Amino acid sequence: MSDPNSKPDLEDSINVTEAHGRITRELAASSREKKITDNGRGPISLWIIAAGGAAVLIAGGILGDAGSLFGGTMFSYSSMFRANYVRSAAPGAGDTGPPTKPALVAYSARGAKLYSAKCNGCHGADAKGDGANYPPLAGSKYVLGETERFAMIVLNGIHGPTSSGRDYGGTMPAQGPGMSAADLAGVMTYVRNNFGNSAGDVVTVAMAADAMKTSAARANAGQAVTSEEINAEHLKNLPGDPLDPTTLVNTATLEPAPAAP
Repeated sequence: MSDPNSKPDLEDSINVTEAHGRITRELAASSREKKITDNGRGPISLWIIAAGGAAVLIAGGILGDAGSLFGGTMFSYSSMFRANYVRSAAPGAGDTGPPTKPALVAYSARGAKLYSAKCNGCHGADAKGDGANYPPLAGSKYVLGETERFAMIVLNGIHGPTSSGRDYGGTMPAQGPGMSAADLAGVMTYVRNNFGNSAGDVVTVAMAADAMKTSAARANAGQAVTSEEINAEHLKNLPGDPLDPTTLVNTATLEPAPAAP
């Protein structure tokens, strides 16, 4: 029977402290490599992370070089998009053409911009003038009367008495320079159908073009008209076919829109 107080023989060559430390380190390393979390999942292997990173770098190199590994055409803008490319209409959409509006609306919209730029400063936002230096356009017989007479005033300005017979003591400057036929048609239509005016018609682009020719052919072209001149020579409407105010027109050109097929 062995002595319980006796100790096992150990070889003199074994360093117990060193062996214990080595075993402790090996157990810790094993625990890190094979650790299992509470939910049953383990950490991602460093090899998987390294392989994923290498794949991302390779893919980035291919895309960043615009596909040079495949002849330089992969993801090349010039090879994938044609010059003058126009997006096709969505299925069922078709070509709807330029935007259109009723003639009176489209002409007046253009005229409103011209009025704001050229007329508002003198005749006022309400077109009633100032009662001292600038005559009213609201209710004016020169505005609501014959269109050729009104056009001559817009294009050339007027000197002396106005439609009311009152002389405001100045000369209205010509508004024709830089104005197109569409501009003239728009502003005339706008003033004749706003500010309480209700002529109810449209001064067409063709009519305005005729007015510009008539103005240029005046004996004293370039000078302001007078009441005597316009009442003697231009007391008439501009020639041309009338345009139904409800006719749909191209909002950019003011030309009638093609009839639907």
